[in-house]
Amino acid sequence: MTALEVRDLHVAYNRVPALRGVGLRVDEGEIVALIGPNGAGKTTTLSAIFGLVPVQRGSVSFGGRELIGMAPERIVRQGLALVPEGRHIFHSMTVAENLALGLMGRRRNGDRGRGLDEVFEIFPILREYYRSPAARLSGGEQQQLAIARALLSRPRLLLLDEPSLGLAPQLVDMLFAAMARLRERGTTILLVEQNARRTLRFADGSYLLRAGRMEPERLTPEMADDPSIVDAYLGGAGR
Repeated sequence: MTALEVRDLHVAYNRVPALRGVGLRVDEGEIVALIGPNGAGKTTTLSAIFGLVPVQRGSVSFGGRELIGMAPERIVRQGLALVPEGRHIFHSMTVAENLALGLMGRRRNGDRGRGLDEVFEIFPILREYYRSPAARLSGGEQQQLAIARALLSRPRLLLLDEPSLGLAPQLVDMLFAAMARLRERGTTILLVEQNARRTLRFADGSYLLRAGRMEPERLTPEMADDPSIVDAYLGGAGR
C-alpha cells in the first residue's frame, strides 16, 4: 500500500527553480532513497514534503491526504517525523531530556517505558548515556539520539536527511545496520544520502535527482552492480 506519493512538485527560491516536476512513491514498510550530487534538490524535496518551504505547484499525498498547505505541526500529527541534516539536538540537555521531547510528540497513547526500551534495543548507547548531557556524545551517537527522538513519536513515515554525513566509516556501518533493523520492524523511511552506490544497494528503491529534476526510472538495488547503469545514472556520484 502506498504511504507517500509526490507528484509534479515545483519549488523555487527567489524565483530560481529548485525542484522541477519531482515525483516519487514510497510504499508502507519500504526504505526509499533520494540520491544525487550536492545542490540537486534532495533536502528541498524533504523540506517541501514536511511543509518547511512553499510549493509552487504539485501534490504531496500521505495516506491519501493532501499535505500541501498544511503547517509542519499538522503534518507531524499526520504521522511524519523529520530528522534534519545536522541533527538539531539540544546539547545543553541530557539524553533523557532530548528523548522526552519525542515522547511529547507521541501520536498514540501507550507505555512510554516500552517506547524507550524499543529505541534502546536499536541504539543501546543511549541507555548508557541516558542521564548524560547530549554534548558529551560523539557525532555518531548524536545522530542515533536524533533518530531515536523522532522514533519515539511513533511516526508512520520517517524522513532522514543525510544521516551519515561527517561520520567515520565504522559509524556509517552502524547507522546502516540500525536502519536495516528499523526496516525489519516495518518502519517506512524516505532517506536522503550522498553515499550513492551503498544507498542504491541498501534501499528498496532509489530516485536520482539532478539539478532539481528527477530521473523517471526508479532504481533498484540490483542496478548498483551494473557498471553501465551506474555510469549512465550516477557517473562520478556513484561512490
